[in-house]
Amino acid sequence: MKRVIKYINNNVLIKVASLNSVSLITRIVGGLLTSNAIAHFIGAEGMALIGNLRNFVYSIQSVATLGLYNGVVKYIAEFKNNTVELSKTLSSTFYLGFISTVVVSFLCYFNADYINDIIFPKYNDYAYVIEVLAIALPFYTLNMFTFSIMNGFSKFKILIIINIIGQILGVAVTLILIYKNRIDGALISVVISESLIFLITLVGIVNQRSLMSLIKVGQVRFSIIKKLSSYSVMALFSAIVLPLVAIAIRSYIIDNIGFKEAGFWEAMNRISKYYLMFVSSLLTLYILPRLSEIDNAKEFRSEVFNFYKTIIPIFALGLLVIYFLRNYIITIVFSNEFKPVEDLFLWQLLGDFVKVLSIVIAYQFLAKRMFWHYIITEIFSVLILYISSILFIDIYGVKGATIAHFVTYVMYYGVILLIFSSSLFGVIPDKNDLSANS
Repeated sequence: MKRVIKYINNNVLIKVASLNSVSLITRIVGGLLTSNAIAHFIGAEGMALIGNLRNFVYSIQSVATLGLYNGVVKYIAEFKNNTVELSKTLSSTFYLGFISTVVVSFLCYFNADYINDIIFPKYNDYAYVIEVLAIALPFYTLNMFTFSIMNGFSKFKILIIINIIGQILGVAVTLILIYKNRIDGALISVVISESLIFLITLVGIVNQRSLMSLIKVGQVRFSIIKKLSSYSVMALFSAIVLPLVAIAIRSYIIDNIGFKEAGFWEAMNRISKYYLMFVSSLLTLYILPRLSEIDNAKEFRSEVFNFYKTIIPIFALGLLVIYFLRNYIITIVFSNEFKPVEDLFLWQLLGDFVKVLSIVIAYQFLAKRMFWHYIITEIFSVLILYISSILFIDIYGVKGATIAHFVTYVMYYGVILLIFSSSLFGVIPDKNDLSANS
C-alpha cells in the first residue's frame, strides 16, 4: 500500500490525473447514457450496425489526419520558441492534412453505396450516412489540427474545457437524434458528433490567431513531412487495420449467428472501452512521455515493474468487482435484452488484463520509434485475432470472439516479453542503452 501511495503521490502523476479526471468522467457518463439509449430505443441489432459504423468512422478519420497528431504535438512543443521552424511545421502539416482530407472526403462521398454494402451487411439504405460523414470530415480534421497546436503549447486547461463542453454537446445531440429518429439518428450522430466539437474549438483558434499567419504554402517542407512519417505510419496501421478487423469479425458473427449476437459482442466491447479509459489515459499521458525520457534499460525495467507493483493490482481488483457486478452493470447500462452479455465478461476481462500488461511494455516501441518492431508485432496480433476469432466463433458462438481476444493478447504478451527479455530480466551492465537490450 505504501508503494501505491508513493507512486500516486508522484507529482507528474497527480498533474496528469487532475487534468484528465473530469474529462474522463464526462466521457464515460456520456458513453453510458448513449449506450442505454441505444439499448432501449434501438436494441441489439442496432448496436451491431452502430459498432460497424463507429469502426469505419475511426479508420477514415485517422486516414484523413494521416495519423499525424502525436508527431505534430511533439514538434510544435519542440519549436514553439523558434518561429521559423514552427512555421514550417504548421504549414507542412496543415496543407498535408488538407489534401488528404479532401481526397478522403471525395472518395467517401462518391463511393457511399459501395461502402454501405461493406459496413452494413444486408442493409442497403444508409449510403446517405456516409455522404454526411464526407461533409463532416473536414471539420474533424480542422479540430484535430487545432488541438495539436494547443497541446503542443501545453494549453491543457483550454483543451480539457473544450473536451468537456464538446462531449456534453455530442451526447445531447446523440440522445436527441436517437429519440427522434431511432437507428437513423444514432448513425448520423456517430458521423457528426466529433466534428461538432469544432464549433467549440473555434474559441481555441481565436486564442491562437497569431499562429495562423505562420501557415504559408511557401513554408511547406518535405523534411518535416519525412520526420513525421514514422509517427504517421505507426499510428495509421493500428487506426486502420484494427477497426477493419473488428468490422470483419462483427460481420462474420452477423452472417453466421445473427444480428443480436453481434450486438451483444459490441455491448461487451463498449463496457471494456469504458473501464479501459482510465488505464489508457494514464499510459498515454504518463507512461509514454516517461519512457521517451528513459535512455537506459535499468530505468526502463524499474518503470515497468513499478507500474506492475502499484497500478496493476488496483486494476485487477477493479476487474474482479466488474465481473461480480456484471449482472447489475448490464441492467443499468443496457437493458434486459442484453442479459446474454454476462457470458462474455470472463474472457473479455482476462484479455483486457493481459492487454494492459503487454502495452505497458509495448509503448516502448512508440517512445523510441522502434518502427519495425511495432509494425511486425501489430501484424502478428491482428492476424492472430482474426484467425482465432473465426475458429472460436465457429466452435463457441459469439463467446468465441472474447476467447480469441484473450488468446491474442496472451500470445502478443509472450512476443513482447521475448523482445524485451534482456532489458526486463537479464543482467544489466552499468552503461547500456535500450537499443542494445531490446
